[in-house]
Amino acid sequence: MSDDEAKGVSSAEQAQPATPLDGLRVADFSRVLAGPLTTMTLADLGADVIKIERPGLGDDTRAWGPPWTDRSSSYFDCVNRSKRSIALDLTDPVDREVARRIALDADVLVENFLDGTLGRFGLGYDDLAEDNPGLIYCSVTGFGREGGARMPGYDFVVQAVGGLMSITGDESSGPTKAGVALVDVLTSKDATIAILAALAERSCSGRGQRVEVALLSSLLAALVNQSAAALTTGTSPGLLGNRHPSIAPYETLRCADGELAVACGNDRQFAALAAAIGQPGLADDERFASNPARVGHRDELVAALEARLATGGVEHWAKVLGAAGVPAGAVGDIATGIELARSLGLDPTWQVGPGEQIRHPASYSRSSTRRPTLPPDLDEHGDEVRGGDPW
Repeated sequence: MSDDEAKGVSSAEQAQPATPLDGLRVADFSRVLAGPLTTMTLADLGADVIKIERPGLGDDTRAWGPPWTDRSSSYFDCVNRSKRSIALDLTDPVDREVARRIALDADVLVENFLDGTLGRFGLGYDDLAEDNPGLIYCSVTGFGREGGARMPGYDFVVQAVGGLMSITGDESSGPTKAGVALVDVLTSKDATIAILAALAERSCSGRGQRVEVALLSSLLAALVNQSAAALTTGTSPGLLGNRHPSIAPYETLRCADGELAVACGNDRQFAALAAAIGQPGLADDERFASNPARVGHRDELVAALEARLATGGVEHWAKVLGAAGVPAGAVGDIATGIELARSLGLDPTWQVGPGEQIRHPASYSRSSTRRPTLPPDLDEHGDEVRGGDPW
């Protein structure tokens, strides 16, 4: 029996088609979330990623638990699969030379240190570009490399100062953060896009370049209609809880045994909602006949809808509204979300070693994502990377 068979990998899985980023070399000098998620995304797509970590400690998130996994923390594991790890002390001349060798042979370098930190070790963009002119050097910062250069970028702080908390929550809760480090995740998506765009440009010009992405910039761009409203009106939107500022009903509504998320994006969907709950006259009521009218009479609308929804449970109304073509669903949790994805055939998880992880979300008609490997132990691949050609 082969090793793959022993691990439960089918022959079809063993004969994978090529990944989109086969042969791409990525030097990962980042830690915590935004940078490592960027490089893991590249690894999922087939890139060879070498993760450079501090001796003895490694990435900060190795110690961010519970929960813990067999090797580290689940936080570290969720953004570091399919990489190789080497521990290097950049203050040591020998280790510094190994780090430089890795960077000079890389297609992409990702780092999220305070501005100028890697430059002190001869690993800044200008230090490397002369000898590696094709290098895509991606710097992820909190607040840019000018006025905010010395400001450390932590997601929670950026959610606060960037305005996300000001529109998240309601009057009873006050401003609150999102339930995940959302700004880091959004910044990672932007960084990945920027790197791929720079690689596409390099295929024409033959030249690399520096790419910069700041958490604050990514957040402001991700606020889309809310930041546009602030620019348009000169007034920042406030707390609406689960309500949409420009659409109604687009919020959670109370049923007999819980809350139902309802999202009516147009008058046709609202008419279908009114008919499905046995109150077709609501769609003809001048207070509710159009979306602007419904937004203007939101409290009256919610009262009328919840009076009817109180006669049945969440699952009942979710089925009724779903059958009527009204976007609606029970407010669940992460476990129910994973199970829903499985029931819809979305195959949301990967088997990675003895456990599961959420899989890369994209699929391809000709290519394949990479078959994942376990997140590395600290310096697990130190000897092989140090010995000769690191790639």
